[in-house]
Amino acid sequence: MATELTNLGGLNDLLGRLQRLRSQMVRDARDELAKTPAQAELINQYITEAEEAIYETLKRAPGQPGTDGGLGRMIGLGEQVASTLNEVRPAPLVPAYDDQISRERLTAVGDLYYIYQHERAGVFRSILKLQQLFQSGEIRLSDGRGALSLYQYDRKRVLRYTQRERRSAYRKVFGYTEVAPPSGAEPNIAFHALLSNFCQHVSRFFEDKRVSEVLRPDGIRETFGSMAVVRRSGLDLRHNLKQVSYGHVAVLRSEVMVLLQEAFDILGSDDVINLFGADNAWDVLEEISKRYLREIPVTSQRSRMAVTGREILRWLSEDYLLTTVRIDFESLLEAIVDACDDWLTSAESVGLRQNPKLNGGNVVTFEPARGRGKSILGGINYT
Repeated sequence: MATELTNLGGLNDLLGRLQRLRSQMVRDARDELAKTPAQAELINQYITEAEEAIYETLKRAPGQPGTDGGLGRMIGLGEQVASTLNEVRPAPLVPAYDDQISRERLTAVGDLYYIYQHERAGVFRSILKLQQLFQSGEIRLSDGRGALSLYQYDRKRVLRYTQRERRSAYRKVFGYTEVAPPSGAEPNIAFHALLSNFCQHVSRFFEDKRVSEVLRPDGIRETFGSMAVVRRSGLDLRHNLKQVSYGHVAVLRSEVMVLLQEAFDILGSDDVINLFGADNAWDVLEEISKRYLREIPVTSQRSRMAVTGREILRWLSEDYLLTTVRIDFESLLEAIVDACDDWLTSAESVGLRQNPKLNGGNVVTFEPARGRGKSILGGINYT
């Protein structure tokens, strides 16, 4: 093969022979393809891998590094002058865009999203309010485990990231809140639309799959869903998060996850639960929101968005999107289809997404407000 790659004519001839081989393989397997069209995917994958091998060989062709790439021969300089363009040395392709991503960094972003949704549910605000009530003696809490944990929570406040620092990180990574991002960073205003888009395409992919299984019960033909659309939307989201996952995101995530656990330990302590006549920590959170913060709790929706959003972003941290075999792709994607449907429904419940079947739109319009430090999501001030 290496001798055929010394000139452009040889490369074109080799690629042409591959395409003729593709046609011949399809003709020879015509009867089998009529029964199992999935065999066409194997044929095309075989030809694609052969083409990639040719270009890899071209990169290692003798005389390629350190030469003029055949320019002198083409323009008539030197001893060997090309009489036709086919005699010119072919140039290798530039490296393809690297779709790889650091698994650890994207995992940290998934955890930060989990933290953000819990903070939006009012976990930290409720703890601070409970602490204020405890200090003023307005509630019947004295020396139990919850009371002691509230005291310790307050003592460690100076060691933690402040609320403003957390919101600044949310603004940088997700485009959420009205706080300005860290100096030198820009708010990631595209994140929410990209996440909505990916979840919607995953959901639609399996809707099409279920329809095709009804219309084609034999299961021998590929489903209606488009792998390319799902892959493209997922890679767009991965690339977006790749740019904002550097910096102190991983450190902040680790610290605030501990803080979140401490907050739920307080809300779930026996004396605090008994104080509010609740069954669990979530009930306590809702009671504090209604009684003292005068807020309508959206804890159920925010909790589901936290869990499913984290699951989706962790799935994206793996290389599942780069799978080209349909059966493998469908099997791997099935792990998050319920999470995507759940996230979309929860986002719709809190007004962060429109139902396309009812409103004729795909996702809530996501536009940044004029001026640094503010964002508007579908007319809702998202703080």
